[in-house]
Amino acid sequence: MEFFKTCNGIPVHISDSGEGDNVLVLLHGYLETLYIWDEFTKLLNKGFRVISIDLPGHGLSGTFPVNTMQKCAQTVLSVMDNLNIQKATIVGHSMGGYVACDAAITAPDRFNALIMINSTPFADSEEKAKNRDREISLIRQNKLQKIVKSSIANMFSPLNKSKFEEKILEISEIAEVHDPEGITSSLEGMKLRGDYSAKLSESSLPVLFFFGLQDNFISKEVSDKVMSAVPNAKYIFLEKSGHNGFLEEPHRCASIITEFSNGK
Repeated sequence: MEFFKTCNGIPVHISDSGEGDNVLVLLHGYLETLYIWDEFTKLLNKGFRVISIDLPGHGLSGTFPVNTMQKCAQTVLSVMDNLNIQKATIVGHSMGGYVACDAAITAPDRFNALIMINSTPFADSEEKAKNRDREISLIRQNKLQKIVKSSIANMFSPLNKSKFEEKILEISEIAEVHDPEGITSSLEGMKLRGDYSAKLSESSLPVLFFFGLQDNFISKEVSDKVMSAVPNAKYIFLEKSGHNGFLEEPHRCASIITEFSNGK
């Protein structure tokens, strides 16, 4: 079921399966929407109640002047409050992982576990921050669709681009609903985020990272740094995946998430 609720002062587009004792909250990445999870959720254990939302600045949800990870995390917690969800496992893809980190660190008592898919707990590097500034400049020149076209395709492994040609087109077409101001606000928010690795390494919350060995955005060197910074986490490396592990190797990801969420 899809619906809207006012959460943290903005309208939020929500999808709720409405069933299951164990709750999974799924948070999409940059330029994506809640629809990115549609096929993946069908692979998850029937015992899960699955909640996904359009994060602030994306899809059909409202936006803040700057979509900081704190504001986005507060919105996620407000969604959980509105839906009377006391505790959940939170899953974040890419940008959604930054939000999930903030939520899990801010309110650890509200979560059973944190799952990061193709995401890191680190702040932007100087180079990455400059790239975000360039994207903001392009969007303000009405070139959002140009960014969408290049970015979405680049999220997949080079070996998978032809296989997922229709999916790339679908994601790109859905991205047309984004409000350019919302996207620039999200870029500003990502640029401002801090480093979550120290707090994650001290947390007693179970943490799971998925990395793609053919990821164009997160190198093996970076994933190795994550392993050193957060040694208490569990790590899965997807050999056939780029930056979209849950789409490129969905059955393996769904199986591991199901087991991890059930404490196995």
